[in-house]
Amino acid sequence: MTEQPLKIMYFSPVAGSAAHDDVFAAMARDHKLPGTEVHVTSLPEANGRFGHIEFRSYEAMVTRGIIRAARQAAKEDFDAFAIGCFYDTALHDAREISGDMIVTAPCVASCEIAASLSNRFGIIVGRRKWVHQMAATVREHGHEHRLAGFYHVELGVTEFQADHAETERRLLEAGRKAVEEDFAEALILGCTMEVGFYRDVEARLGVPVIDPSIATLKRAEYAAVLKRQCGWKPSRKWSCEAPPEDEIAHIGGFDEGEIFGNRIVVPAEAPGPARQAA
Repeated sequence: MTEQPLKIMYFSPVAGSAAHDDVFAAMARDHKLPGTEVHVTSLPEANGRFGHIEFRSYEAMVTRGIIRAARQAAKEDFDAFAIGCFYDTALHDAREISGDMIVTAPCVASCEIAASLSNRFGIIVGRRKWVHQMAATVREHGHEHRLAGFYHVELGVTEFQADHAETERRLLEAGRKAVEEDFAEALILGCTMEVGFYRDVEARLGVPVIDPSIATLKRAEYAAVLKRQCGWKPSRKWSCEAPPEDEIAHIGGFDEGEIFGNRIVVPAEAPGPARQAA
């Protein structure tokens, strides 16, 4: 029997557009395993025309959409669900509602990978505004003692793509400070819109540079492989307890109406012909 492909949903908690979602579909195409199918999804505009969620008030507004998306992905038998925001917005909330599906997000995924490559890492962020919240997230995930620091470049999410040369200059300047002054042995780019910038920064600074969108996808994929091969499914005891289905049905609002805006499917590659015995 042919094994079903791994199914990963990469969800951007903003109002999707072809240009925005294509960036992450291309990332998935370049980095997924051949046997993995990736669905790149985003919020419908009915949830608000969010182009970013840099502010806590924006996060609060999209949290409902993330929970609904995670629940729907679990119903569609996805193996893993990736939340595309470095704040790890609604990570615990989505996990609670996701059944046997793995849920991860950029900060936790990137820190886990950085910790496997180095003893000490720095995080380059867009704006100083982000640092307070991201520091709390790093602390919650248990990586504070590995953190060399946060290095802001004073660019908002939507500004990273405006002038690539200027973005790269600022990333290099921040990265050089982290590596040469604060002795970071790896770097994380703390914004999921920076797809592709990591290669040039890595080549110039000589340390691993982790793109958070790639990290999130690969961490989700790895967890899905472990679930299939080892049977390691999410816990649903104690703090991980899921709400009762009859109560969800009584409350309403979890499943009704449009849940996704765009959806781009990056299919698994068809297996090649079986090799004939010599």
